[in-house]
Order: sequence, then C-alpha cells, then structure tokens
Amino acid sequence: MKLFVMLLLTVSSFFPVSAQQLEGEISYEQVYHWTQVYSRLSFISQEEKDRMKLTWGNDDESKHDMVLYFNEKQSYYTYPKTEDVSGGYSGRNREYKIYRDFENGKRNDVIEMLGKTYIVEDTLQEINWKVMNKIKEVAGHMCMMAIAEDTIKKQKITAWFADDIPVSAGPELYSGLPGVILELDINDGDIVTTAKEIKLKPLTEDINLPKKQKGKKINTAKYEEMMIMHIRDSIKAHRNPFGWGGLPY
Repeated sequence: MKLFVMLLLTVSSFFPVSAQQLEGEISYEQVYHWTQVYSRLSFISQEEKDRMKLTWGNDDESKHDMVLYFNEKQSYYTYPKTEDVSGGYSGRNREYKIYRDFENGKRNDVIEMLGKTYIVEDTLQEINWKVMNKIKEVAGHMCMMAIAEDTIKKQKITAWFADDIPVSAGPELYSGLPGVILELDINDGDIVTTAKEIKLKPLTEDINLPKKQKGKKINTAKYEEMMIMHIRDSIKAHRNPFGWGGLPY
C-alpha cells in the first residue's frame, strides 16, 4: 500500500490538476483481434483455431473509433459523429450510448442487442477494481494499472487510468477509478480501447440524458440475466455470442 501511495504521488506530480482538466472529450480507437476472440470459444477445435491463425495472420484486426465526453459529475460514451460529403451525418452503428451520473450514482445505457434496443436504468454498481503497482504512459499521461473481472462474460479487465484527470469516467461500461480510464484491455488483448486524443476544454456536446429515449427499459439484473442466457444458448448452438446481432463484447 505504501508503494502504491508513493507511485500515485509520483504520477500526480507530472501533471498539476486544474479546473479545466475536469471537463472535455477523449477520442479512442478500439481494436478487435478476432483470432484471439474466436480462440476462446470452447466449441471450436484446436485444428480450426490453428487454421484461423494461418488464414488471418496479422490481418485479423478490425478497428473503429469511439468518443467519451465527461465532466466532474457525468459522462457520455458513444460512437463519434461522421460527416458525409453533403454536410450531414451518415452511416449507422448499432445503438450504443452509455450515460453515467457519478453525482447521483446512476447508469443509463442505450444498447442495441439481440435485435432490439434496450435502456438499462439502475443504480451505478461498484466494480471490484484492484489497483496494481504498475504505470505507463497513454496519450501523454502517466497512468496506473487496475484489474477486475467480468464474472458474467468470464473476461479479465485491465484498465490504465490517469489520476491527473480525477474523473471517474471511462470507455465502454467501465468507470469507478480515481482517474479517467485512458486504456481498456479485455482478455489480454482480445479488444483494446486506447485514447488517441484528449481535449480538456468546455463541452459543446450535451451529455445530459435525453428527455425521450426509444427502447425497452430494463434494470441491471435483467440485463445480466439476458447476457447469461444468450451466452449459454449461443455456446450450445456453436455460435459466437458477441458481435453484431449479439452482445457487445
């Protein structure tokens, strides 16, 4: 514990905290390594896994961008807007809007999965993070390592958080650390979400919950129940439970 405190103070000394650092937006790149993802599926034989590695080689990656808007009290994580040549916005991603209200301890997630759009409304549950004595630089900020486990999806979660930006926000469904999460690693490299650019500035994006939301409202317990059933049924039917049409990985 003493070593952790010393490391934390050392990291904090690199970047002085100011009021401006508690508001802004972070652009992330999310990289899927599909060979690793599929290699964890129990119904795929070792021969098939070896064939995938030979076929895909180093070209098994798929990438897309995400964005996190945040201030001291709340955050909003989603796909970035993309402009078409006519000046409007084009393209369609699945519905994926993650709202966090840290001040009141609330979650509100709009997630398209299993052919429907769900609104997960509930209290914000604490993640059992374990802070490790490791640091590294991410997007120009010194970050500390924290680990946790997703017991529903059976995934190891590794987060690198910057305590010089003391906001509890993070990408995907993860938050609750004493600094914003700048890198999130699922299952030792299956999917890695890394901050590319950090803009500490007054927000222009509205991160408040919209007054009207389309989707079926459920709570955390129902959401987790649906995940457990879908994963079980998909594995039994030799299908990947994640990806488009399934669960967010």
